[in-house]
Amino acid sequence: MSKKFVVAVAVVVAIGVGIYAYLGGFSSPTVTVTTSEPLLLAGQPFEGTVNDEAFGNAFRKAAQIRDSKQLTGILGNVYYNSPETKKDSIKAFIGLVIQDSTVKLPEGYKLLRVPGGRKVVRSEVDAHYMVGPGKLYTSLFDYAEEEKLNLENFYVEWFPSDRKGIVEVPVKK
Repeated sequence: MSKKFVVAVAVVVAIGVGIYAYLGGFSSPTVTVTTSEPLLLAGQPFEGTVNDEAFGNAFRKAAQIRDSKQLTGILGNVYYNSPETKKDSIKAFIGLVIQDSTVKLPEGYKLLRVPGGRKVVRSEVDAHYMVGPGKLYTSLFDYAEEEKLNLENFYVEWFPSDRKGIVEVPVKK
């Protein structure tokens, strides 16, 4: 190998590590047990494989609705099976966490009320939504295993900003 090749590879790796750090890739999630607050989501249900084009389109549609100000809210989703362990298929509700239930919804959107007052394991991380979800779920599952907590198959995630992610999972009674 030539020195130029080694230097070029080192520069590319350094840039990659820098981007990963900028996105919050080295941030550590905080995991707590708390009581959930009620949430209201406007979105669309999805059931299918994670590789389905419609799955990605649902996320893009939510971001487009938010960015165009059709609805005021933050990106949020509910998964009815574990997005980390169920790689082949997923059942979800994808959209925006909103405050006003009387707002006119975009075509194809419905309201989903997530009740509050439940004991949940909550994971938060200050990282871009491109790298945050993996960190959120790993830390949440590790914590639940360490504390011997059984979790429901109901995962609520939302992103208050491009650099913050939150996941809550109810603890089975």
